[in-house]
Parts: sequence; C-alpha cells; structure tokens
Amino acid sequence: MKKRTKNLILIVAGIQVVLIIGLLVLPGVVGAIPGRYRVALQERSPFLSNIVEGVIDQVSPMATALPVAVASASENEVDINALISGAVTAVPEPTATVKPTEAPTEAPETADATPRPTNTPVPTPTNTPTPEPLPVSHILDGMGVIRQTFNNCGPANLTQTLNFLGYDITQEEVAEYLKPNSEDRNVSPWQIADYVNERTGGSFKASAHSGGTLELLKQFIAAGYPVVIEKGYELPDSGWWGHYLTVFGYDDEAGVIYSQDSYLGPWDGSGRTDDYEEFEFYWQQFNYTFYVVYYPSQEAEVQAILGPELSDPMAMWRTVAARAQSEIDADPQNMFAWFNLGSALTEMGVRTGEAQYYQGGAQAYDQAREIGLPPRMLWYQFRPYMAYWKIGRHEDVIALADATLETQGGRNVEETFWYKGLALESQGLISDAITNYQAALEVNHNAYYAQWSLDALTGGG
Repeated sequence: MKKRTKNLILIVAGIQVVLIIGLLVLPGVVGAIPGRYRVALQERSPFLSNIVEGVIDQVSPMATALPVAVASASENEVDINALISGAVTAVPEPTATVKPTEAPTEAPETADATPRPTNTPVPTPTNTPTPEPLPVSHILDGMGVIRQTFNNCGPANLTQTLNFLGYDITQEEVAEYLKPNSEDRNVSPWQIADYVNERTGGSFKASAHSGGTLELLKQFIAAGYPVVIEKGYELPDSGWWGHYLTVFGYDDEAGVIYSQDSYLGPWDGSGRTDDYEEFEFYWQQFNYTFYVVYYPSQEAEVQAILGPELSDPMAMWRTVAARAQSEIDADPQNMFAWFNLGSALTEMGVRTGEAQYYQGGAQAYDQAREIGLPPRMLWYQFRPYMAYWKIGRHEDVIALADATLETQGGRNVEETFWYKGLALESQGLISDAITNYQAALEVNHNAYYAQWSLDALTGGG
C-alpha cells in the first residue's frame, strides 16, 4: 500500500474519531450554553437562532414530562379526604426518615414553602361593616409596565408594584439581591415577600398566599391594591413555563382581567387582557398563588380582605386542599390539581409535624407524575422534594432532581441542588451532599438554607 494511501486512511480514521468524540460531548456542550446568550441570539438573529435551537433539540432534547414515581410496597396509604377534613389522629413524624446531625440541615419550616405569609395576622374586627358591592369594573391608574431583562419576571413585577406605590427602585436593584445570578430560573413568592418586609426599610410590607380567587383579586383592586400572581405560561416555540403578572384591573361586563406582562407587553401601559376562564386556567397551575404589597398602615385592611381562611396558614392550606380535591373530582386527569393537593398536604405536614400529611402529599404527587407533569415544573415549585424526603423516599427526590438537572435551566435552580443534598445526606453520602450544597450556593449565594446545611456538615458558620 502506498504511503499516500495509508496517510489518507489515517486522516479519514482520525476525522471519524473526532466526529464520534464530538457527538458524544455535544449534548453536554450545548446544554451548558447560558440561556441569556440563546435569548440574545434570538433577538439579534432569529434565523441563526432557529438553526442553533434545532441542533440543541436534536442532541439535547428536553423530556416531555417529569419521571413517574417508583411504587413503594412499604408505603401505607392514608385517607386524603380525612386529612383535608381534619378527621385524623395525630401521629408524630418518625425520626428515622431523616439522618440526625449536630445541627439541623433543613431550613426553617417555611424555607421551602412557596409562598408563605410573612406578616403577623391581624384579627378582623367583629364590628366590621358589611362590605359594599364591588364595582362592575375598576382599573388602577398609573400602573406602569417594565420590560424585563433576561429571565427577570420576578424582580420586574415587584419593581412595577413598588414603583406604583411610589418607591423609586429598578429591576436591576431588586434582582441584585433576589437573583444575584442572572441565570437563576426562579424567585419564589415567599422570597419576594421577605425582600419587601426586610429590605425596604420598613416602608412597605408584603404578604404571599395560595388559594386566591377572582373575587379576592377584584376586592384588592377595588381597594387600590395591585396584585402579583404566579401562573403557567405557554409559549408556542418553547412550551410550558412559569411566569408572574401584575394584575391591576377587571371588567365584569367584558369578563376580562387587566395585567402588566413584563415579557410580552404591551409596552404602552394599556395592559394585556385575559378572559376570566383562561386567566383561572393558567393561575391554577401555580395553586392560585399571589402576593400583595402595601404600606404598614394598611395592614388591617389587607387582612380583612384576605379573611381568616387565607390569613391563617393552616386554614389556608386546608382550604387549598379542599379546592384541589373538588377539581380532581371534576377532572381526575387534572395533573395540576393533583400537584396542588400534594402541595397543600405537604404544607400541612410542615406546620403540624405529622407524617401522614407528607404521605398524603406524596400520594397526590405520584398521581400528578403518572398523568405527566411539565419538565420545567420543578424549576418553580419544590414541595414534592419535601414530601418524598420526609417519608424516606430519597430515591424519588434524587430522580426528580436529576431529571431537572438534565435541563440547562434546571441547573440554575438552587433548590434542586439543596433538596438533592438533603436526600444524599439522609442516605449517608455526606461528601456528595456537601457537593450539592456548594452547588446550590454557587447558583445563589443568598440561599441561606443551603449554607446552614453545609455548615452543619463541615463545621462552618
């Protein structure tokens, strides 16, 4: 064989080896491309962006749903209806499901709770007059809109609300604390409420809740309060996401809600409109969650609008659970209703310490996963991790975390690493747990719960 022929064969073989190696590493490479660069490319060159996204879809496709649960023969199912009604006998949570440490590695009971009320409820006076009928329509004047920067709907919507109330602040200033890493995919309502309560110098208060209704939104708007809601968001080119909207008006005759959308606009301040049915459809996907910002002097009025069912956390979650169960009864294939039921039961477990609530939550989550949850679901809501972890189903925690970490966005959610770390620690895998706690802090160095968990294992603090 001629030398030239041999060299040609070697060159061809080398090219094949390089191509094979390239194909093997390509999914990891494209998966690591920061989201802000992909968005920037879409804005500057849709044609090139479509090519890049097409390649990414081929070599690193997103799963169609989160993985289903692995049935556990050792589980003892509980009667969820009895849990909702309160007709259960209190059973202390078994301590064997959580590995003891010298200091607690779990954040405070509400660290995972999205949302949590951060204000002390003020009882509604017994002589409160009967409220006047709501106006047929009402729109708050002066509610501006802010075009969010990359992945910044949480800070942008809070900024819209604070600006409306006369507080001069930018979304960049808000994000500096809430999202020091611009790639961080989620800011939870309880984090936003904490920011308002702790970092606005006492000028404002905020209260976050689940279980809102259209009637409640109308009451707040008619009283002069904009309300920020968390909702599902369907985009034609990329599927299901989570999003915030600032609601500032309604019209019963037209049957529409007015809101400012920091992502899609419109940018003239007129607001987007959604008919009531569509609005509730997407709001349900985040358990009808909302928060309201107000002046401290308005505390009593806000609590009166909320009423006892939403002012008291346990009453709120019991109400949320009952609502979710009624939606399941109407449509057993409603995965979001099952998820909401799991979240409510898990929160009831957090507040009572009773393992049966976590078990009920896990049962509801199992049903939601069986039907098929959106793959980005755990970018925004994290209570399944808590429910499974509390009853010792650590492999489910790890499986859900790993599925989320397969996505570029999921790797930028600090809670994913933290809960995986808790599960690994409970399995005695301390070194791996430390690695995950550190990863959580790399995503968001303000994730104090991850720092507490890390300090408990390393002697820091």
